[in-house]
Amino acid sequence: MLTVLGFAMIATFLVLIMMKKMSPIAALVLIPALFCVAVGQGAQLGDYVIEGVEKLAPTAAMLMFAIVYFGVMIDVGLFDPIVRGILRFCKADPVRVVVGTAVLAAIVSLDGDGSTTFMITVSAMYPLYKRLGMSLVVMTGVAATANGVMNTLPWGGPTARAATALKVDAADIFVPMIPALGVGLLFVFVLAYVLGRRERKRIGYLTLDEVLEPQTETVLVKAGGGTDTPKASGGPGGPGDVPGLPEGDDESLQGLDPNRPTLRPKLYWFNAGLTVALLSAMILELLPIPVLFLLGAALALTVNYPNMADQKARIAAHADNVLNVAGMVFAAAVFTGVLTGTGMVKHMADWLVGAIPGGMGPHMALVTGVLSLPLTYFMSNDGFYFGVLPVLAEAGAAHGVSSLEIARASIAGQALHMSSPLVPAVYVLVGMAKVEFGDHTRFTVKWAALTSLVVLGAGILFGVI
Repeated sequence: MLTVLGFAMIATFLVLIMMKKMSPIAALVLIPALFCVAVGQGAQLGDYVIEGVEKLAPTAAMLMFAIVYFGVMIDVGLFDPIVRGILRFCKADPVRVVVGTAVLAAIVSLDGDGSTTFMITVSAMYPLYKRLGMSLVVMTGVAATANGVMNTLPWGGPTARAATALKVDAADIFVPMIPALGVGLLFVFVLAYVLGRRERKRIGYLTLDEVLEPQTETVLVKAGGGTDTPKASGGPGGPGDVPGLPEGDDESLQGLDPNRPTLRPKLYWFNAGLTVALLSAMILELLPIPVLFLLGAALALTVNYPNMADQKARIAAHADNVLNVAGMVFAAAVFTGVLTGTGMVKHMADWLVGAIPGGMGPHMALVTGVLSLPLTYFMSNDGFYFGVLPVLAEAGAAHGVSSLEIARASIAGQALHMSSPLVPAVYVLVGMAKVEFGDHTRFTVKWAALTSLVVLGAGILFGVI
């Protein structure tokens, strides 16, 4: 019964948000509350929610102060050279823009934190997508998928969890998987190229001067000659045909405005050094990440804006993003709290493991890799790696499949995992990009799942799974 209700709850949530019948926050709160009552555990709802909130509170705090920190860094102009560098590489060509998004997301993902990756990537690329009239879900989809592949780094989380759960060395999991993960990342770049070609065909491309020039109406210089004026919404070939495209008047390139009063050019190297120090401290785990961002945000505000009124103005400027993301995280705490507290997750996992035919025993690594796609999408990484993976490894051991092969296969689904509604970082991505979560899900899931299968297939081909 709990198995059926668990799958029903997840399916109801996904259908409602993808059809835009409910907002993600409302769906994350109300749907699990109703299902909690349906399973006869309504009296324990408060305990489940509080437990979920306690587990996600550090994540919410990290995201809140990380948004403030990187928001301030954008305000002071730290990323302006990066944006201009990307612009000159992209040359206002949609193909280069999308490929540049994938490359930037992959590089920034080296710090191991998805939220940081998405904040920097969106900050750099969002103005360019807006100016060109490109689909913003292409940006979020490519960024999430690239980050998902890179999320398998030993300090990214999943690999360390797999190593801990199966009592093996993280290096023994990750190093042999490097070629397969490289193939997965290459596939993301190829995917970005294909999506970029589709965008170029739809909208053409601009010259760099036209992109940098503030204007309300932009004339597109098409690859095949001639001109066209992009529409704000609706109409054949207009942004209204593609979900996630901006509506209304084109906005200025906020990240490139050389005259905004928040710039602090004299403090550029201080801000750059502070950011490098902060990311280094994160990788070295000198302090908990929420503490690092709390200290970093306070220091950045104090040094760049000594006047208290200016500090309040900067906090207020980013309050919308902070509230949106923190609200999503705490709402997700209701969803995860009910899933775990009622026992739905355990019953769903047990059912899936029990449904594996006995003849598949010698192929448990492949089974684990395939199961990692839906399980890491519908469950937290903690739930999958500490709850399900040991059971799969035990079943594999009975047929001579090593724990290392099981562990390597288990990280194949991370490209899809990074777009899961249970991953707080994805709300940073869609929130800053001003994309509906349902639109992002509809566009991204198929490509992310395909990327995960490519990683799994490459792992099998290279003989490490």
